Amino acid sequence: MKHNVLNAKLHQREADIVAEAGNESIVTIATNMAGRGTDIKLSEKVKENGGLAIIGTERHDSRRVDRQLRGRAGRQGDPGSSQFYVSLEDNLMRLFGSERIAKLMDRMGLEEGEVIQHSMVSKSIERAQKKVEENNFGIRKRLLEYDDVMNQQREVIYKKRRHALYGDRISLDISNSIFDTCESISFENQENKDFEAYKLALLRTLTIESPVDKSEFLEIDKNELAEITFEKCYNNYKVKTSSIAQQTFPVIKDVFEKQSATYKNIVIPFTDGIKTLQVVTNLKESFESQGANIAESIEKSVTLAIIDNIWKEHLREMDDLKQSVQNAVYEQKDPLLIYKFESFNLFKELIYKVNKEIVTFLLKAGLPNNTQNIQEEKASNNQNLQTSRPDNSIKSENSNTQKPNKIQPVRVEQKTSRNEKVVITNGKETRELKWKKAKTLVDSGKWARVN
Repeated sequence: MKHNVLNAKLHQREADIVAEAGNESIVTIATNMAGRGTDIKLSEKVKENGGLAIIGTERHDSRRVDRQLRGRAGRQGDPGSSQFYVSLEDNLMRLFGSERIAKLMDRMGLEEGEVIQHSMVSKSIERAQKKVEENNFGIRKRLLEYDDVMNQQREVIYKKRRHALYGDRISLDISNSIFDTCESISFENQENKDFEAYKLALLRTLTIESPVDKSEFLEIDKNELAEITFEKCYNNYKVKTSSIAQQTFPVIKDVFEKQSATYKNIVIPFTDGIKTLQVVTNLKESFESQGANIAESIEKSVTLAIIDNIWKEHLREMDDLKQSVQNAVYEQKDPLLIYKFESFNLFKELIYKVNKEIVTFLLKAGLPNNTQNIQEEKASNNQNLQTSRPDNSIKSENSNTQKPNKIQPVRVEQKTSRNEKVVITNGKETRELKWKKAKTLVDSGKWARVN
């Protein structure tokens, strides 16, 4: 029999199929999701013969979808009818009491294939649909509770990222990150009374010497030690930002005076010897502030890059945690409670890691030896910022004779699996642990990986 099929595969012909569906003797086969909420215009002859007839081959798990399917007929006051056919072997009936109904039908002497129209069957179907809906509601509610935990963390990270993106209180956030890092180093080593570890942590993380000697370290209060460490570190950072402004301003001045009409922005490479960030800043603002705004541009770029990188890794860890806590039901424990507890610990590690990496990069990194690596960036017509590639000299619009740099091979570090066992040591003790546990110890700076 000639018919039209309305489904997602034929979305380009959907309007034509719907337009023909209201004509006389037209059969349209549609999936549950196709064409719902669409008005089908009926011809006059179809209206005289009773309107659009809807025939359903099964009942859906949700009563709402069944009503939407019936609602294809009788829209806008048009006539119509609907009839659904259900088999006792359908999934809905098989899962919810089909055996009881089948035995009852056998006792009544009804033969196989005979149509059954009874209110008991209809009510049984509605009860089954109601159970499925309640079960689905419980699943969605549970998923929402898991997502609420993730959403609280998401709000904190996105707020911190917005501050960096729009420059709102970025200096205050950097100051807080430096203080939190200093406080963590001071508290941890003061409690252990380990002066050598304190000195080593300051050098590795903050690139400063200890502000106190060993005798003062052993006697001083940990809060006072954190304040002294922060004061020295922050003063060191201020000196460094001033030095960056002095280094870059001569080049900025030269570019601005010669080609300010051509170039709107400049790109400044900022590197710690391992990673390099291309910092984009406004040429005019840099000239007028004598390079003072460059420090803020560097803080923005570093903060955004580190937050994005660590946050993506954290999302993967949270997905793994969500799967692993489901095994807690075998211990008669609530997986959600364990998920909340473990996710809180992971988030604390995330915040500490973000602060530490931002502070470490800002304090360790600097401009390349050749300040001529600062480049002009040509302003596009729509004035969008676009980062240029670093080069050894200032690029000019008409410099077509410059030889392209030789492309160097990219070295890719072999990624260690979370469950792969590694050997770590702190100089006194050696352990063999899975990488997901050893990574935290290695990141703290007290342990080093052997293999």
